[in-house]
Amino acid sequence: MNTPNKLTMLRIILVPFIVAATMIVFPFHYLIAGLLFGVASLTDMFDGKIARRDNLITDFGKFADPLADKILVISILVCFVSLGYSMATPVIIILLREFSVTSIRLVASAKGKVIAANMWGKVKTVAQIIAISVIYLILALYDILFAYTSLDLTFAVPLIPIISNVLIWITTIFTIISGVKYIYDNKEVIKDM
Repeated sequence: MNTPNKLTMLRIILVPFIVAATMIVFPFHYLIAGLLFGVASLTDMFDGKIARRDNLITDFGKFADPLADKILVISILVCFVSLGYSMATPVIIILLREFSVTSIRLVASAKGKVIAANMWGKVKTVAQIIAISVIYLILALYDILFAYTSLDLTFAVPLIPIISNVLIWITTIFTIISGVKYIYDNKEVIKDM
């Protein structure tokens, strides 16, 4: 297994630790979850750069890299729904898009065709990473300020879900655009289903 594929696998391995740090309440758990998410996100950036730079692009990487992104993002979004930081509707839309795209990829793969992520898929992933990072940052800052200052932060409590929902809905718009583009670009594969 080459280095880019190892980085992709590391991203998947980090998911349970990020979920645990998000869901289990202990001091500064959102900060730790956010830092782990940052590391996982960096593996996404570096695996592609290394693969292109060193000509290490593989069929496994073309399939596993976007799958690792989906596992990472969806796991965290489900946590945010559970914690009240996201409505279920945008997460369901994102899930539908991801399952649809993955289904098309599987059908294409069965026919010997590997479909790599397109530009809109990458924009969607970056938007999701930014939104999740900002949400973790807000949650971590709230925890730190609550623990180390005597500020009355009760006004911020209802704002956090509002801000996080807005960010997640923005990523949902990019998700819809990328899904429509993906289906349009691969309509020949869909016709043969």
